[in-house]
Amino acid sequence: MTYLIVVAHPDDEVLGAGGTIHSLSRRGEEVNVCILSGEVKVRNHRPSDEDLNEDLSAAMEILGVNKVFTGEFPNIEFNNVPHLKLVQYIEEVIQGCKADVILTHHPSDLNNDHLHTSLACQAAVRLFQRKEDVVPIKEFLFMEINSSTDWAINNSFNQFRANAFNEIGKDGLKAKLDALSKYRGVMRPYPHPRSEESIEGLAAYRGSQVGLKYAEAFETVFKRNQL
Repeated sequence: MTYLIVVAHPDDEVLGAGGTIHSLSRRGEEVNVCILSGEVKVRNHRPSDEDLNEDLSAAMEILGVNKVFTGEFPNIEFNNVPHLKLVQYIEEVIQGCKADVILTHHPSDLNNDHLHTSLACQAAVRLFQRKEDVVPIKEFLFMEINSSTDWAINNSFNQFRANAFNEIGKDGLKAKLDALSKYRGVMRPYPHPRSEESIEGLAAYRGSQVGLKYAEAFETVFKRNQL
């Protein structure tokens, strides 16, 4: 199976699915990451271009990511990018890595770029219905991002609803925290949602919901298989 994580910014892939990426790669699955705003120009405490690239490479090495695709869409301005351009970029990546399973942001996330990434990804996953040479998607899931999904305060949107849980264990949690620590300027002291304590607490809570030891939660949107 080939997995593709589609996110807006560097570090979103770790926050949403770092432990799962680690567990998948350790069992021999191919995991690729698509980051639409690879340069993330307006991020607070952003390091230099060279340092950011080093941070990304170090984080991906810890998790065992096969390949990273980075776009140059403007940070916090996805609403000004033609929807079709976002969709077509994601479609190219889907075709390039022959993704079976795709994970992306939840559309109710507070972050504007997360919203537009989700909308574009929702359109792109239908590519197999339009092109015969594209691998049919087996599953499509939404992730939760600390300090974004938990701030989805617009009640006109359906909120994130966890219905799929992946056990990451202590090893997966450690790998997730280690990968996040490689991104300079991203982590915050407790009680911020992007603190080590909050991330560990969420993993413990999600695991306890379904009898697992530390887990990451997802919302299954689409699943295609034979029972």
